[in-house]
Amino acid sequence: MKKCLENTRTEILQDIINWVNDIRPDARRILWLHGQAGRGKSAIAHTIASWLKDVGGLGSCFCFARDKQAERREEKMLTTISHDLASRYPAFRRALGHILAEDPSLKRTPDLLQQWQKLILEPLSKAVGSIVGNVVVVIDALDESGEVLSRKHILSLLTSKEATKLPSNFRILLTSRALPDIGRALSDAMNVKVVCLDDVPAELSQRDITLFVSKELLSLKDSIGPPEIQQIVHKSNGLFEWARLACEFVDPNNQIGCPLEGHTQGVTSIAFSPDGNRIVSGSEDKTVRIWDAKSGAWIDNPLKGHTGYVTSVAFSPDGNRIVSGSLDNTVRVWDARSGDQIGSPLEGHTQGVTSVAFSPDGNRIVSGSWDNTVRVWDVKSGVQVGSPLKGHTHYVISAAFSPGGNRIVSGSWDKTMRVWDAKSGHQIGRPLEGHTSDVTSVAFSHDGNRIVSGSRDYTVRVWDAKNGDQIGNPLKGHTQDVTSIAFSPDGNRIVSGSKDKTVRVWDAKSGGQIGSPPKGHVHYVTSVAFSPDGNRIVSGSWDNTVRVWDAKSGNQIGSPLVGHSRFVTSVAFSPDGNRIVSSSWDKTVRVWDAKSGDQIGSPLKGHTHFVTSVAFSPDGNRIVSGSEDETVRVWDAKSRDQIGIPLKGHTSDVTSVAFSPDGNWIVSGSKDKTVRIWDATSRVQIGSPLKGHTHFVTSVAFHPDGHRIVSGSKDETVRVWDAKSGDQIGSPMEGHTSDVTSVTFSPDGNRIVSGSKDKTLRVWDANSGVQMGNPLMGHTSDVTSVAFSPDGIRIVSGSREKAVRVWDAKSGVQLGSPLQGYTQDANSVVFSYGTNKIISCSEGKTVEISGDGNGAPTMLHVNGEYTIHW
Repeated sequence: MKKCLENTRTEILQDIINWVNDIRPDARRILWLHGQAGRGKSAIAHTIASWLKDVGGLGSCFCFARDKQAERREEKMLTTISHDLASRYPAFRRALGHILAEDPSLKRTPDLLQQWQKLILEPLSKAVGSIVGNVVVVIDALDESGEVLSRKHILSLLTSKEATKLPSNFRILLTSRALPDIGRALSDAMNVKVVCLDDVPAELSQRDITLFVSKELLSLKDSIGPPEIQQIVHKSNGLFEWARLACEFVDPNNQIGCPLEGHTQGVTSIAFSPDGNRIVSGSEDKTVRIWDAKSGAWIDNPLKGHTGYVTSVAFSPDGNRIVSGSLDNTVRVWDARSGDQIGSPLEGHTQGVTSVAFSPDGNRIVSGSWDNTVRVWDVKSGVQVGSPLKGHTHYVISAAFSPGGNRIVSGSWDKTMRVWDAKSGHQIGRPLEGHTSDVTSVAFSHDGNRIVSGSRDYTVRVWDAKNGDQIGNPLKGHTQDVTSIAFSPDGNRIVSGSKDKTVRVWDAKSGGQIGSPPKGHVHYVTSVAFSPDGNRIVSGSWDNTVRVWDAKSGNQIGSPLVGHSRFVTSVAFSPDGNRIVSSSWDKTVRVWDAKSGDQIGSPLKGHTHFVTSVAFSPDGNRIVSGSEDETVRVWDAKSRDQIGIPLKGHTSDVTSVAFSPDGNWIVSGSKDKTVRIWDATSRVQIGSPLKGHTHFVTSVAFHPDGHRIVSGSKDETVRVWDAKSGDQIGSPMEGHTSDVTSVTFSPDGNRIVSGSKDKTLRVWDANSGVQMGNPLMGHTSDVTSVAFSPDGIRIVSGSREKAVRVWDAKSGVQLGSPLQGYTQDANSVVFSYGTNKIISCSEGKTVEISGDGNGAPTMLHVNGEYTIHW
């Protein structure tokens, strides 16, 4: 544990101790310690944690780290803190035990709000009278949790009304740099005490750094005296980390080569040259530097000119120029060889510039700014091209050209994405708005005229794909986040899955729910889909099961299909409806007889990590699978042999895969925020990745004619892409208020259905992008999967509420009761071909089929995870 040197930082440490011991009822429960990189925030936090441990007041200490961002530690923070509190305080442990006994699914819920309320606040409120003394939780380096979205929910919880009512003896010590999103959330929060290390008097910092350097270099006292020590102290400029690195460099016992030094403050942006031989960096020290990528040596002197932090840098496509943006409100262009500034600064922004990029031909630059605008500049003349692109109502944080250079996409803190005509500067369409929380799942209708989205606002919305208008009112019914959505093949129905454990089917035209939600799942439904003929729905759930439902009656067909040894993540029917393919966290793909429920042959093995998505080719002869091992694999459906080598290119988990209607292409979505298209025969990537999403891509699907692709993302949007050019078509479809988890087209291509963590399904006009009708509501938890019936009349949805629901795609009305019987979430649902059957999967390692009965959904009792009930 990195702690402060004894007798240093005494004043700030005492201030924090006084805050911990402040027993006043109005004392602020959270202390935010911030400062620029290198100030020693972590050392102070660990020193306080050590002191608290000694006096018996340390509840938990959770540390973020930049090199562990891939572990998504923000998802583990609250569960770790709850576990630590239970380990230290018996009263908290008893209270937590009662809560988990009532709802065991909370042990694995990824929902941060649920974790905060059920695993922290509720047991704390019940145990507070039995806990003697102070309880302090230390959260170190929140700024290293990753991107803004990764900590958005954490910040909202820490500044919520509930946080102001924490027990008087409970405290949270939080450290970070003052990044804009963190500062905006915490600076004025009524329950947060703010302490800035940058405001510590210089003489105190110099005193403490002198003590530190003197101790570190004590063994070199014969060659390094007070003058040399003071030189190090002076150059450190109050940064303990700089002083520590300087001591390592000076001390021959620690030195391993020469450290690469240059910037004197935090590096904010880096980029490779097109040939990969050089690196350009921008820094809070207001300079731009160029480095040799192999040796790490500087190439010439720093590029100086900016008077504020440099926030963004990029090479031109030919590598001859560099563009930089800065908080001094300017954009500057540099000669990448000589380092000279080319012309005058590009001036026009009235607040800090946050993002810059060259056009593909290198003739223009686009910039985004805190002044809420996007601007385009002529590289040769330095003149602004046209008027600023206005429309965003909050900071623009990212801007980029389309591969063809004819459009610009921008992202903003106003929760919208906008697409602009790069020549005229006009916005193309309008932002797709409507959802009040994250979008979790999106899908096109098969005719491409509508888009459907699901959201954490519990609703499903339908949008006109051409004009971006919401079609009708939100489809309401789900009582928790919608996680997955899909259109029926004929586009008349939408299916949604939700965290409320149900699958719901909606009438895609009227927005009415068709029947009651099919019930059976006992955990979140995560994925839903229609069979090709629209007669069945399949759903997957966190209860480890896959379930098949009769799309008309809502009855479960048969018993679970058992074989997987870990969570089932995705299911799909073969085109003839006779086989089912499923994927699992057990790293395998399995094929099943859809009638008997028997497994066909041995599992398909090859992936080295969880398999997340599977699909049949249109002719049923091949299977494609995506995995967290970052690869896509193609299999022979008959022999079950892998065809060729894995398709590699994604730089993070593959989350969704699908074949084009003619079977010639494969599309994949990934946590690397990109969509990629592959040649199914040669297995070569076609063109560049489709970029635009600002968070994980969660679901992808082809339009029935194969010319368009729809994708859903954790950025709460649904996007449509031209499959040939890779360009985004129109504006993102916005409306979901949480992650979009599943998207699909209706069979006629005119609508898209999306499911979301906002517990809703939404149906969109695939051409205009407008939401059609109201969100389909009914699920009480995340919707994880959606699908249309083949005739498009119904939609099936799976949810984390452990139920599958069927909806009238025209009216949006739920058909019957939820299909229940699952012990965990329904991850994936689809309709079968030619029958009124739905298949669903869950994390209970089973696939289930239900008979079509006489209309009323029935509850199936599942009495074993590894046996077939037929």
